[in-house]
Amino acid sequence: MSVSLALFTRDLRVHDNPMLHTAADGADHVIPLFVLDDAILRTGFPSPNRAAFLVDCLTDLDATLRELGARLIVRRGDPVTEVLDLVTHHAITDVHLSGDVSRYARQRQRRLGDALDEHGARLHLHDDVITAVAPGAVTPTGNRDHFAVFTPYLRRWTELPKRTPLPPPPRLRLPPRVTAHALPDPGAISRGSTAPDLPGGGETTGRDLLGTWLRDDVTGYADGHDDLAGDRTSRLSPHLHFGTVSATEAAHRAGRSAGAKEFVSQLAWRDFHHQVLAARPACSTHDYRSRGDRWRHAPDELRAWQEGRTGYPIVDAGMRQLLREGWMHNRARLITASFLTKTLYLDWREGARHFLRHLTDGDIANNQLNWQWVAGTGTDTRPNRVLNPLRQADRYDPRGDYVRRYLPELRDIPGPEVHRPWTLPDHQRRELDYPDPIVDLGEGRERFLTARG
Repeated sequence: MSVSLALFTRDLRVHDNPMLHTAADGADHVIPLFVLDDAILRTGFPSPNRAAFLVDCLTDLDATLRELGARLIVRRGDPVTEVLDLVTHHAITDVHLSGDVSRYARQRQRRLGDALDEHGARLHLHDDVITAVAPGAVTPTGNRDHFAVFTPYLRRWTELPKRTPLPPPPRLRLPPRVTAHALPDPGAISRGSTAPDLPGGGETTGRDLLGTWLRDDVTGYADGHDDLAGDRTSRLSPHLHFGTVSATEAAHRAGRSAGAKEFVSQLAWRDFHHQVLAARPACSTHDYRSRGDRWRHAPDELRAWQEGRTGYPIVDAGMRQLLREGWMHNRARLITASFLTKTLYLDWREGARHFLRHLTDGDIANNQLNWQWVAGTGTDTRPNRVLNPLRQADRYDPRGDYVRRYLPELRDIPGPEVHRPWTLPDHQRRELDYPDPIVDLGEGRERFLTARG
């Protein structure tokens, strides 16, 4: 009786999971395994928000696997050691794993492959599970190993045939006498408080969210995705990060409306950053394109930005949304990131760390490279553009509803006046528990452009 092992990482689903599907199709028994990797836990990467979401995902995955006849085997330690223990005890010859692109994930894949070779087993990598298109599947002509500009990448990505989404395996069978630990508690993964309005995780929740989005909202996405108060985005990013929703299936089911095309281009943007990181793993911590920046050191200004107390309501609303929900509207991410890196001229890595501390969808490829794009050290073809937060507020929150939602101290200021509380009459201004702007926008812009040369 043959036994295969399906090692889950960021693919916590049974629908459209080629890794699980192939493991189940090629063996009599399957061991679905998730390892809490001590090396990752020691870095603090699993923040309280992501730890809570992860436990929801594991709990839901375990329940779904039980419906199929198996269950999730959870272990903690070194994934290579834990896999080899199961390989030895159950005579496993085939281990299946979804390919990932971070430097650590690549090292872990190599270690696992080498160790399995020594034990007479094989590692099967599935590179089209975490992304819709495998990172190395779309390359430019010539000797370049990746696309550095999104528009030509999107063109090729769109033309590339995509695989058809897969159903769940019809049945799974565990071999006898498989030992497993209990499902973890979030506090055992990361200590600390979670965001008060943190969304729930898991494939069941993710698929419900995807279905509702595609049925009711995607057609209006092209016109409404930048509407801060309208909140007309899918909010699928945490599910895409943990793999409870398949990017391939989302693209396949999106339809042909203008909104669907815009939504699918965002899935391609996610794949774009994965192929950049796969080719340039150092850009998770180093500039993709150095601009010779000598970033300022201003701890008080950094803290004001982190706490949502910069004196610019549109910036502060985004930062407060992050603290409240463990998520932030994409337009707000652009505004807050531009303010930190170009108006305050503080290092993009400071912002990236803060986002990773709180974002449920915190992802090395997308978080770091989106930050670099905004900072002008990444793939943006206009690296010195500066987003004016007041113009952004007037355009994307014209009535001020988004600001009032997240800044209760300003909720009594009507209409667009909420974006400029410093212009209120003195007696009203004194009643507000809200700071004056920490920087003049013009001076900040000039400082940045002068520094960039």
